[in-house]
Formats: sequence, C-alpha cells, structure tokens
Amino acid sequence: MKLNQSSGKLKLKQGTTGKTKQVSAVGKKKSPPSRGGLLGRLLMLAFLGLVVFASYEYASLPSAEPLLKQNPKTTALIEQRAEEARDADQKPRRRQSWVGLSNVSRHAIDAVLLSEDASFYLHEGVDTKELENALEDAVRKGKLGRGASTITQQLAKNLWLSTDRSLLRKGKELILAHRLEESLPKNRILTIYLNVVEWGNGVYGIEAAAREHFGIAASSLTAAQGAILASMLPAPRKRSVTSGSKALMKRAHWIIEQMEAVKRLNGEQAQLAHAEIDQLLSGKKAEEPEDEAEG
Repeated sequence: MKLNQSSGKLKLKQGTTGKTKQVSAVGKKKSPPSRGGLLGRLLMLAFLGLVVFASYEYASLPSAEPLLKQNPKTTALIEQRAEEARDADQKPRRRQSWVGLSNVSRHAIDAVLLSEDASFYLHEGVDTKELENALEDAVRKGKLGRGASTITQQLAKNLWLSTDRSLLRKGKELILAHRLEESLPKNRILTIYLNVVEWGNGVYGIEAAAREHFGIAASSLTAAQGAILASMLPAPRKRSVTSGSKALMKRAHWIIEQMEAVKRLNGEQAQLAHAEIDQLLSGKKAEEPEDEAEG
C-alpha cells in the first residue's frame, strides 16, 4: 500500500511484506509560534505530566503481546455496550466476523486510513502535533473532544478502556498505544482495529458492517461504500446509510476527494464514487442536524 498526500506533508509506502518505511516529508517554511501554539505546548507539557502520573499504573495495565497471535475474544467497548443493553432491559446484540486485510477491499482500507489516521504508517502510535491541536481546542471548548486519536489510540481505548472523556483515561490510552506499537507490526494493529471497531448498534468490525449496511462481504466494498463506512466511525450509532445524517454524506464526499487527491482514485473513479454516495444516501431525512462525535 502506498499513500501519498499531495499537500507534501506526508508520503506512505507499504510493501507486500507489510513492512513500512518513512519517506522524507516536504515541510513548509516555519513561522514564529503563535499564542495558540505556545498555549498548546504548555498544555502538552501539563498533559505529559499526567502521562507520568498514569505511568505509575503501568504494571497494572494489560500487555499487548498476546494479540500478536491471538484475536481478542471481546473488548471493553463490546462489554460496555452489552451492559448498557441489559440496563435498558434489552438483549445485547453482537454481529462480528473476523477477516484478514487481504479480505478487505483496498478502497475501504484507504477510506478508513484517510478518514481516521492518514499518518498511520509514519507515527509510532501518537500524532503529537494533532494531540497539541486537540488540547488547545479542548481549552477553548472546555471539554475533551474525540479528535487527535490515532488508529492505535482508538484501538487501545476500544480494547481496554471506557468511553469517558478524561485526562487520566487519555494518559492510559497513550501508554497502551505505545504498548501496541512496541508489540505488534502496523498491519496487525490495523487488522485488529478493522475487526473490533464499532459500526452501528451491536455491529463490530468491517465484515459485519459491510453485511449489515450493504449486504455484501468486506472484500466487495466499493470506494463509495468504504467512504460511507469510514464516515460512520466518529458516531457509529447515530450515522448509518438510513439515518439521513447530513454529516455522514458530507464526510463521505470529503473522503472521496481525499482519495482522489492522493491518487488512490483517478478522476473518473472519483466521479462515479460521488454519484454512488448520492444514490446510496438519497431520499433520507434532509434537515437532520449534524451529529456530535461519540466518545
């Protein structure tokens, strides 16, 4: 897999062996740091202090090494959703089928990477620049948001942590993300992520999502379908093909634009994908307000 971002900020290469290598990025001329940037750096230092505090619990946090050869039987998120269902006097629902990367459409993988973590094959689990920006945003809004979490961080949270938004949980998330990166190759991390991430009510993993939302296998997903599934990830229980979410349609079209920009689709393919998105999502509720990302 080769992911080449036309803006010049990053280039990704993945060989057939699954090994990755970093290609030098073309940077822009640096300007003096803004007040916002300085605030972000101060927040980063404070946050790193919290990570040090969370490190005292390091020994009690789970190891990622068993995941090298074993698929997790369940996750913290799956168990949390089951408990929520029982609390509501409902039967927990779980649809999940494991597949390897070779059994997932290349377009769907590209869509998820570009939507959730375009630098996945370059970073070591944490995108420090995005984290700094997210901390600045959190100060402005007065609460932690979903942004800045890499695929590795999202996986750590799904496997072992709750969905609450707190600095302590974020500190644990960073430690566990580091453990995942130390113990597993990138393709294994991506494989587990694609098989456990939530894609609707009781729907976990891309194979179950493809069958639930489109009635096909993950290997058969088109670029448009992959973009729609990737667009669901920020709020998987609110956004679906039938939800009428304006945010879903907007995000799906944006992902196709990114896929064309980094040459994962040519112009004709992108045009067809845009038309397919409109067809798949047409006739839904037109005035639904944009939904907020879930934890």
